[in-house]
Amino acid sequence: MPTEVVVGLRRVRAYRAAQTRLQAPDPRAAMHLVTLSGSPSLRSRSGALLQLALERVAAHAEHVSQIAVRTLPPEALLDGRADASPLREAVAQVGQADLLIVATPIYKAAYSGLLKCFLDLLPPDALRGTTVLPLATGGSPGHLLALDYALKPVLSALGARDVLDGVFATDIQLVSRDGAGYAPDAALLARLDRALGPVFERWSATVPGAAPVSEGSLRGPAPRGVLASCPA
Repeated sequence: MPTEVVVGLRRVRAYRAAQTRLQAPDPRAAMHLVTLSGSPSLRSRSGALLQLALERVAAHAEHVSQIAVRTLPPEALLDGRADASPLREAVAQVGQADLLIVATPIYKAAYSGLLKCFLDLLPPDALRGTTVLPLATGGSPGHLLALDYALKPVLSALGARDVLDGVFATDIQLVSRDGAGYAPDAALLARLDRALGPVFERWSATVPGAAPVSEGSLRGPAPRGVLASCPA
C-alpha cells in the first residue's frame, strides 16, 4: 500500500477517534444528585449532616435536587397520594437519581415517621441502579444500629443494591453554635469522606483526565444558595 494512503488512513482514524471523544457524554454531566431530608424540624443535626455530605459531592454533579419531606403537603403524604403535586415531582426526582443521600434523625431506634411516609410512596425497585448514602443522627451511640437494622433494609426493599457505608452522628459530634448551625468534629468529617470515597473513585476512573481523589480532599463548593449552616 502506498505510503500516502497509509498516512491518509491514519489521519482519518485519528480524526474519527477525536470526534468520538468529543461526542462521548461526560459521566459527570449525567450525574443527578438528590438529597432527601426526613427531619420534621427546620433546623436539625440530621439536616446539618446532610448539608456536609452535599457540599462534598455537589461540585461533581450536573443536577442537584433537594427534597425536604416536611415541606410536602401533609394530608397527601399521610393519605399516600403519590400522584398529588408536588409529591409526584419529588417521587420522580428520586427515581432519576444517580446518587441519593438520605438523612434522618433516629427516634427510639427507628428512622423518622416522616421519612417512612415518603418512602412508602416510592414504587418497587425505585432505587434500582441508584447509589445510596444513608445518614442519621441520634442522642447517643446506642441508636447507631438503626441504620443497619431499620433504614438499610427498607432501601434494599426499594431496589437499592449499591448502599454506601452509613454515617451516624451523635449530639456531641455536631455541636450547636447558638443558632448559627452545627460544628462537626474531625472524626465525623473523616467518616463522611470515607463513606463517599467509592463515589469519587468511580468518578475518577470514568472521567477522562480526572485527578485521583484522596481522603480529605473531597470538599467541593456548595451549590449557589446553599450554606453550610443551612438546615435541611
